Amino acid sequence: MTEARGGDGGRRIAVVIPAWNEAAAIGAVVREIPRALVAEVIVADGGSTDGTREAASAAGARVLDAGRGYGRACALGAAAAPAGCDVIAFMDGDGADRADFLPLLARPILDGTHDFAIASRTRGAREPGSMNWHQLLAGRLAGGAMGALYGVRYSDMCAFRAIRREALARLAMRETTYGWNIEMQMKAARAGLRILELPVPYRRRAGGASKVAGSLRGTLRAGSRIAATFARVAASPPPRRPALDSPPAR
Repeated sequence: MTEARGGDGGRRIAVVIPAWNEAAAIGAVVREIPRALVAEVIVADGGSTDGTREAASAAGARVLDAGRGYGRACALGAAAAPAGCDVIAFMDGDGADRADFLPLLARPILDGTHDFAIASRTRGAREPGSMNWHQLLAGRLAGGAMGALYGVRYSDMCAFRAIRREALARLAMRETTYGWNIEMQMKAARAGLRILELPVPYRRRAGGASKVAGSLRGTLRAGSRIAATFARVAASPPPRRPALDSPPAR
């Protein structure tokens, strides 16, 4: 992949990786990120006990104590990004996301043509066994529902994504669980952000077990949080937009 740069040639992206017991993969994930493009890699750790923190730090990441909760880790990582970063990228720490494709997602945002770019695993080439059937089905169902609500039809809820920092702040994210990703997609569509979905290759995880798809309990727990988040955002009124400026009263 050709590395993307901002108009000033500077490193204007912070990458946030929520992680919990991903020692087998996290070092390689951090090292794969194109550092000529990225100002800082932030691993938001959820209380790992397997050496994830040490492996991430040794690979060059800044490690935060994020506490439990996927969405909480994403939010804290984004808030900790350096002031000069215009773009916040998110990806998982299990090695399945292709970090070398980060420039593909970042380029449209750095160029100013889009506000939010998300990878689609369902439209990209997938290694056999990298996704279960229920993950594919969930992405299609959620995409159809969001299309009906907001006119933006996603094909996936992939964690690999990049968003303009100012746009992320305007979304007023509040979900602390696995519902974070769908909340961002729904609020981005509702806010009228310029959204781009791009097919990106997807691999099997490099090691360990998935906290979501690795067990029936994990799948049900994550699925219930995603469904609850969808219902909450769909039922909530959109944020009020600032009123147009008017001349002062006399």
